[in-house]
Amino acid sequence: MAMDPECPECAAAVPLSPETLVGEIVTCPDCGMELEVTQVNPAVLQAAPEEEEDWGE
Repeated sequence: MAMDPECPECAAAVPLSPETLVGEIVTCPDCGMELEVTQVNPAVLQAAPEEEEDWGE
C-alpha cells in the first residue's frame, strides 16, 4: 500500500499493515472510530457496522 487511507470521520491517516485484508476492522488512532477495510489497493475505509444486541435469542 502506497499511502495510509484517511479516516472518513476525522481525516487522520490510519496506518495499515501490508497484510491487511478486506473486511478487517481497524481503529482510527486519532478519533477512535472503528473502521472496516472495504478495499485494499488502494486502501479504502468506511465506518464499521454497529453490532446489534441479540438479547439472548
